[in-house]
Amino acid sequence: MSQNLQPLDWMTPGANIAAYIQGANAIAILSAEEERALAEDLYYHEDLDAARRLVLSHLRFVVYIARSYNGYGLPLGDLIQEGNVGLMKAVKRFNPEKGVRLVSFAVHWVRAEIHEYVLRNWRIVKVATTKAQRKLFFNLRGAKKSLAWLSNDEAKAIADDLGVEVSQVMEMEKRLAGHDECFDYSSDDDESPYQAPALYLEDKTADPALLAEIAETGNDSHNRMTKALAELDERSRDIIQSRWLTDNKATLHDLAARYKISAERVRQLEKNAMKKVRMSMEA
Repeated sequence: MSQNLQPLDWMTPGANIAAYIQGANAIAILSAEEERALAEDLYYHEDLDAARRLVLSHLRFVVYIARSYNGYGLPLGDLIQEGNVGLMKAVKRFNPEKGVRLVSFAVHWVRAEIHEYVLRNWRIVKVATTKAQRKLFFNLRGAKKSLAWLSNDEAKAIADDLGVEVSQVMEMEKRLAGHDECFDYSSDDDESPYQAPALYLEDKTADPALLAEIAETGNDSHNRMTKALAELDERSRDIIQSRWLTDNKATLHDLAARYKISAERVRQLEKNAMKKVRMSMEA
């Protein structure tokens, strides 16, 4: 067996995926006794060579599982690499005293890593985050009997079978039927009704030059207002501030009572003060 376990160029599934699969299939399968002996060496003595041999002897098993996810349009080499990560995690946690073969224990870890990879890369936006959504994502396509939209009865049957809500089945069907759009896609067909998102999602108000101009104008207006108010006498300034620059604005009668003058006199003072402020700000 040892000659089959030497480091080889094919051990990373890359461009030559066929050579990798051929190499993985060439490694001998361990007998139950050999597997247990290696597992005990790893579990009790942390024998890394035993761990390596356990991993290598199960590479063909990962290839077999990864091939079942080919329908998601992702590279088989990437699926295999993710599955191998799951296999290594399983080998690290495998307890030979449980009385099960490594392949039975590892299947969960291999599938879990591949599932995470598929969910991260199938679409730009992750289509499944909850447990129910994950279950639907990996089972709904197989449960559908045709490419047509599900009827209410079909959706209910699938929901009952998977233990989820009918609304969740319908929502996942819509997500699976959708597709990613190119942000700045351009077409040579002038009559095409499609518009790239870049043409209508631009926020015109987010122009840095415009924002800077608005901020500068606001600061300038504030400074002019402050200077204009400072040029007023104390009573006129208080009338303007009380009437226009506070949340709880005072009435003419409130100010008349404060300064012991008529409301008409307050109105005249306010008018004259506003005229002075306007002239000062325009200067």
